[in-house]
Amino acid sequence: MIRTLVVDDDFMVAAIHRGYTERVPGFQAIGSAHSARDALSAVAQLRPDLVILDNYLPDRTGLDLLADLRRNHPDVDVIMVTAAKDADSLLQAMQGGVFYYIVKPFDFARYQQTLESYRRFRQTRESVAARSAAGGLEQSDVDRLFALRASAPTGELPKGLNRPTLDLVLRQLSARPDPQSAQDIADATGISRGTARRYLEYLERQGRLTLEPRYGTTGRPENRYRLVGSSTVRYR
Repeated sequence: MIRTLVVDDDFMVAAIHRGYTERVPGFQAIGSAHSARDALSAVAQLRPDLVILDNYLPDRTGLDLLADLRRNHPDVDVIMVTAAKDADSLLQAMQGGVFYYIVKPFDFARYQQTLESYRRFRQTRESVAARSAAGGLEQSDVDRLFALRASAPTGELPKGLNRPTLDLVLRQLSARPDPQSAQDIADATGISRGTARRYLEYLERQGRLTLEPRYGTTGRPENRYRLVGSSTVRYR
């Protein structure tokens, strides 16, 4: 579970954001704070993985608090959720290393998409760290991590892809823990092998799949794909 602290000056809004957080699989809302001072105390005591941070706090701005978190709690990730719509606030948040910046008002779908993107980024970051400890990174590891870091969780698909077919492919990937090829997906779902390959390649670029080449007798690899964290994460 990703332990999440909600920081917002409005008690009702904080409660709504905590409720939103609890609705996203894999996340646990462990507390809330309504000022920068209380937030720093809560971070020190509760040790959250993620802080949902408003900018307009009664004692200091969320951006000031972000700077403190970076100095004193660098392992804590931050998503800004704020009514601040000016470019300066956005750029300061980006320079402060926030994962994402959500402008109020917003709906649950936007919040869910952002948290799910963060979860995929976190899973990929952990796998990259493990690979580094085991013997060093490949450029593909770096590319996957930066692609996730930069991708906007808009829910929009590239031209030529559609949501029902993507859902179909994800359900099939979720149904089996072992890696699957484009042909496996095609046989199970009834779509063409070429279509399956386009969706698999899209999901791999998004960091949602790991690519596992399998070499046959001819030496040509067959690409097989597995959901990131497939032993614990299931599509919903």
